[in-house]
Amino acid sequence: MLIFAHRGASKAAPENTVKAFKLAFEQNADGVEFDTYQHESGIIVFHDRTLARRARETGFLLDTPWHSLKTMNIGDGERIPTLNETLSCVPKNKWCNIEIKHLNNIDSWVKEVKNAVQHSGINIDKLLISSFNHHWLKAISNQWPDIKIGALTASYELDCTASAKTLGAYSVNIALDAVDKQFVQTSQQDGFDVFVYTVDEPRDMLMLKAWGVNGIFTNVPDVALRVLSD
Repeated sequence: MLIFAHRGASKAAPENTVKAFKLAFEQNADGVEFDTYQHESGIIVFHDRTLARRARETGFLLDTPWHSLKTMNIGDGERIPTLNETLSCVPKNKWCNIEIKHLNNIDSWVKEVKNAVQHSGINIDKLLISSFNHHWLKAISNQWPDIKIGALTASYELDCTASAKTLGAYSVNIALDAVDKQFVQTSQQDGFDVFVYTVDEPRDMLMLKAWGVNGIFTNVPDVALRVLSD
C-alpha cells in the first residue's frame, strides 16, 4: 500500500512547505500530495483561499501579489513554495499528487506543469493530478492524455466509478468517511486504484490495508510506515 504524505509530513512540519516535503521523503514516504492555486504569477502551493490560518495575514491568496506572498512566514520560517520548488524536492522514483484548488486557464496551466515536470526530472508515470472540480480534470486530460488523473471525491455515489470512467482516471481518491470495503472492491474491479484520505489513525490504516486499498494520504507518514510494515 502506497503512503502519500498529505501536504508533506504535515504533522511534524508546516503543511505544504519545502520542509514538510523533504521530511516526508526522509521518513520514506512513497510520495507527497499538495494543493495548488494558479496565481497570476504562476502555480503556487497553498491550501486555503485566505491567508489567515497559515500566514496570519488578512486578505485572499489570489488577491495578493507574489512579491508579498513570497515573504510571508507560514511556519518555522518557511515560505510559500512555487510548483517548481516543490517538484524539485521529489526524488525521481517517488509519487507526486498535485491537487488543483484553483485554475483559470487550462492551456497555461498544462504548459506550466509540463515545464515544471521537465525541469524537475520527476517520473511522469508517478505523477497524479486530482481535483474536486472534474470539469478541470476532463479538460486537462483532453490536452494531456498521458497524465494520470485522480477522481477526487468526498462521497460514495450510487454509481461509484461513473466519474472515474468519464475522466479515464487512473484512481479514485476518496474520503475516509465515505469509503467502505464494497467501494474498494467495485472500484478495483472496474480498473481503478483506490487512494483514501486523510488517514492518521493506526486502526484505520490497518482496516484499509485489510480491504486491499492501493494507497493512503496521511499527515504522519512515519507512523503509517511503521504500522503497515509490522
